[in-house]
Amino acid sequence: MIRPSPYDAAAFGMPAWELTEYSAPALAAADGQPGLQTIKVDPLADKALLQRHGFHYCDTLLATRATRQRLRDVPARAGLSIGRVDTQHPDAAALLAICHGAFAHGRFHRDFRLDRAGADRRYDNWLAQLLAADGVWGLYADGVPAGFIARNGASLVLHAVAPQFRGQGLARHWWHLAAAALFDAGHAEVTSSISAANVAVLNLYASLGFAFDAPQDIYHRIVT
Repeated sequence: MIRPSPYDAAAFGMPAWELTEYSAPALAAADGQPGLQTIKVDPLADKALLQRHGFHYCDTLLATRATRQRLRDVPARAGLSIGRVDTQHPDAAALLAICHGAFAHGRFHRDFRLDRAGADRRYDNWLAQLLAADGVWGLYADGVPAGFIARNGASLVLHAVAPQFRGQGLARHWWHLAAAALFDAGHAEVTSSISAANVAVLNLYASLGFAFDAPQDIYHRIVT
């Protein structure tokens, strides 16, 4: 019913836990575990039990997915490319710099009880782990690192574009390249998970033909 969240613990300097079911026994058991706690629940579920146990709302996540047949065609654009980047790659530091402070819509930044430095560190650490696992594509504009898309299997789990490259219609080209590469590698479906507050990224996925489903409300509490 409760499992450790070591990456959250490392970022915020306190024990961290995820509740794997929404039930009275699980919440009662978690009452005795000090630290940051997370639970994901159906948006239509009765939240009274969460309120009684001191949880507060942080975010709503939407799952999104596409098959090759659903993926809309995006014409190639000169100068835009993606390329694998790992810890030893000369562009790794540039991607970590782009990552730092890029995730204002995430649940860690939206939680008023967590400091922003820890929230930034959570995503920085995650990208570093993905770089070490060779799970990152750098996004390039005329050879210049402009962002990244990190993946786990066929799931796009973390991505960002540097501020100077936003608002120019470039992301559709990079995301199309990434999805096409996963389909070419034999995956039948490409998935991701997006904060409902991140309208720009929701529109990006919708423009590429991705469908949305399986919303989850995320609640936090800190037990002292």
